[in-house]
Amino acid sequence: MNITFRQLRLFLALAETGSVSAAAKVMHVTQPTASMQLREVTQAVGLPLYEVVSRRVHLTEAGQALARTARAIAGEWDAFEQRVSGAKGLTSGRLKVAVVSTAKYFVPRLLGSFCKLHPQIDISLEVLNRDHVITRLRSNLDDLYVMSMPPADLPLEDQILMPNPLVVIAPAGHPLAAKKRIKLAQLQTERFILREKGSGTRMATDAHLRQLGFAPSALLELGSNEAIKESVEGQLGVSIVSHHSLGPHHEGLAVLNVQGFPIQSQWHLVWPKGKQLSPIAEVFRAHLVGEVEGWMALR
Repeated sequence: MNITFRQLRLFLALAETGSVSAAAKVMHVTQPTASMQLREVTQAVGLPLYEVVSRRVHLTEAGQALARTARAIAGEWDAFEQRVSGAKGLTSGRLKVAVVSTAKYFVPRLLGSFCKLHPQIDISLEVLNRDHVITRLRSNLDDLYVMSMPPADLPLEDQILMPNPLVVIAPAGHPLAAKKRIKLAQLQTERFILREKGSGTRMATDAHLRQLGFAPSALLELGSNEAIKESVEGQLGVSIVSHHSLGPHHEGLAVLNVQGFPIQSQWHLVWPKGKQLSPIAEVFRAHLVGEVEGWMALR
C-alpha cells in the first residue's frame, strides 16, 4: 500500500471537515488536486473510504479506521517536531484545546497568559456543548479538554483544576434576594430556567435536586448561559448556573442564599488515558495548573 504522508494529512482533513473543498483549503491545494489525491488513497486501500450524501462526506468503516490511523501518525509526527524544536531552543508549534461552553468564562484568560509567554505557538480553541466536546474527545481530535462532568465510560487522565460552584440566581429585585438560609421549598412556585439535558451543569443540577427530593413545578430549558441570564433578568424565573458564568458584573441578577447550595461541582482537565501529551500540551497543562493555584491562593 503506497500512500504518502501528505495524502494521509489530506484524508485526515477530509475526515475532520466533512468536505473535499474544505480539506483542500486546509492543505492549501486546489479542489481538483484534492479530489485526485483522495481517489489515489482510495485506490491504494482498495476499499471505499467515504461517500458523499447531500454534499456532506460520510466515512465508511474503512475510512474511519484510516482516519484513526492517520490521526495517530500525525500526532506522533507533531510531537516529534515539537521535541526537535525544543532541542533547538525553539517554541513554535500548535496547541488544540476543546472546552464546554461554560468554561469560556475563564479558559480564554488562561490562554491569554500562556500566549504572552509563548507567542510563537498557534492555538486552536473549540468552545462547544458537552456532547460535542465528548465527540471530539472520543476521536482524540485535541490535545486537552476542559469540562465539569467527564464521561464515565471513557478511560481518561483526569486532573481536577478548581471548584465549579453551582448557585441559584434570581432577578435582582426578587423578594428573596435579601433573605438568608432560604428553604428550597420556598422556590416551589418558581419556574426553573435550566440548561439543556446533557450539559454538565444540568446533569449536576438534576442529580442534586433528586437528592434533595425537589422537583420544579415549571421548567424552561435553554441552550446557553447568556439566554438563561437574560431570561432570569427578564423575570421569567430562577436558575442554577455556574458561578463562573456570572462574571464580575451581574447587577441585574442576585445569588440566592438557598439551603443546600451551592452545588459543589469541579472543573476537570482531561485527555485520553495512555495518550502521550506533546511537549507544548504538557507545558500548557502545567501553566493551567499553576495559574489556577495562583487564583485560588488569592481567594
